[in-house]
Amino acid sequence: MKSAERQRVIVERLREAPQVAVTELAHATGASEMTVRRDLDALAAYGVLRRVHGGAIPASPTGVEPPFEARTTSASTAKQAIAAATVSLIRDGETIVLDSGTTALEVARLLRGRSVTVMPLSLHAARELLDAPDVRMLLPGGEPRPGELAMVGPLALASLRSLRFDVAVLSPCALSVVDGLTAFDLGDAETKQQALAVSARTIVLADGSKWGRTALAYVCSADRPDVIVTDSSSSPDQRAELAARGVHVHVA
Repeated sequence: MKSAERQRVIVERLREAPQVAVTELAHATGASEMTVRRDLDALAAYGVLRRVHGGAIPASPTGVEPPFEARTTSASTAKQAIAAATVSLIRDGETIVLDSGTTALEVARLLRGRSVTVMPLSLHAARELLDAPDVRMLLPGGEPRPGELAMVGPLALASLRSLRFDVAVLSPCALSVVDGLTAFDLGDAETKQQALAVSARTIVLADGSKWGRTALAYVCSADRPDVIVTDSSSSPDQRAELAARGVHVHVA
């Protein structure tokens, strides 16, 4: 099992229990206890968890955010399907503000062959679009978050305020019918809010693992987006409730 996959397992265990033990994780991942300790140290450096004697606990009571590299291996098939469905909703010639996150990165890859204007809110997505021949790319200011490389801070917000977009493609950390769209990072949530404010319509990307969860920072109500693109693992009852509120829920 690769490092990113082991770290994803660790984060999933922390979502289910208040504490995880090194011995338990070694058994779950098939790795040595020394390797698991290195993974825990790496996740602690990202601020995902706190090391305690014999294991780890979540860094935040509202949940943990897996590192970007670990999320790239999670629900990859669903994310690719969601990205393909999202790109089919975008017309040539449109202007797009593209959020950070692994599903948004899949969208960036599929936009490479399209004639559109894109402002990517992460350096990961910017790298994908850098040499795309038909894409006009606008780079925001701001400070990239470590690992995520998502652009946050006053310069990112100022870049967004100075423009108007046809579409905001957002990828929240969590989606709850009750608590709305949320993010783990306060700066990231503020950037998402500003992207919403300057866009004519909003498409939200949320695979089933994000539904029914809540992170620390509020972005908007669950019925604020025009479209939510998800996969079949998301809750049918919650999809129906949002559809009844006027949100178009597209199952990829």
